Amino acid sequence: MILYGRNAVLEALRGRRRVRRVWAGDDRLSAMATARAPGVQITTAGAAELERICGSPSHQGLVCDADAYPYAEPASLLADDQALVVALDQIQDPQNLGAVCRSAEGAGAAGLVIPERRSAEVTPAVCRASAGAVEHLAIARVRNLADYLAEAKRADAWVYGADAGAARAYTDVDWRGRVVLVLGSEGRGLRPRVREACDDLLKLPLHGSVGSLNVSAVAAVLLYEAVRSRAAGTGSP
Repeated sequence: MILYGRNAVLEALRGRRRVRRVWAGDDRLSAMATARAPGVQITTAGAAELERICGSPSHQGLVCDADAYPYAEPASLLADDQALVVALDQIQDPQNLGAVCRSAEGAGAAGLVIPERRSAEVTPAVCRASAGAVEHLAIARVRNLADYLAEAKRADAWVYGADAGAARAYTDVDWRGRVVLVLGSEGRGLRPRVREACDDLLKLPLHGSVGSLNVSAVAAVLLYEAVRSRAAGTGSP
C-alpha cells in the first residue's frame, strides 16, 4: 500500500506493519523518517515525483510503500472487561472514517468495527485523514454488523446506538464496562436491524438551525463523554 502525508507515513514507520521504502521531499523529512525507522530505504524526491508515486498532490513531502493494512479479529476487541469499541454502520466517506479513527484512537478505544460491504475500508486516503491513527488502532471487519452486536452482547457488552430521534441523552447512561458505540451512515443513520440490535439509543441535543452533526463530530462527543464518565466513576444504570 502506498501511503502519503506526513503524519500517515511517520506513524506507519512506528506502527505494526512493515514499511519497505520512503520517499521524502527534503533532508529534514528524510531525517525524521530515518529517526522513526532506521534501516528503511529513504530516497529524496521532488514534489512532482511524489505526486506521481502516490497519485495525490496532498503528500506533504512524504510517501512510503507499506504492507497491506493488518485488520484485527473482531472478537479480540472485547477481550478487556472495560473495552470501548466503535462500530460504524456503512460509513462510506473515507474522510469520515479517518476522522472517526483519529477520535477513537485518541480516546483510547479498544478498536473499531466496520462491515465488509458498503463501507469505506482502510485506504491511503483514510490513513491520511486519520493522521496515522489507524496504525495504532485495532480495526476489524465483519460480515454482518447486527450479528456482531449480538455477539458483543453475549460477551456482556452494552450496545449504544447514536440516533437523532432517541429519547435518552448521551449523558444519562452508564459508560462503564464493555461498551460498543454504534454510529450510522451519512444521511441515513442506523439501518433498522442494526438499530434493533442496540440495547439503547442516544441523542445529542442540537440547539442550532442545522438538523444534524457530521458522524465524526458525534463520535468525538460520545467517546469523550465515555472517557469523562469512566474517569469520574459515574453513570446511570
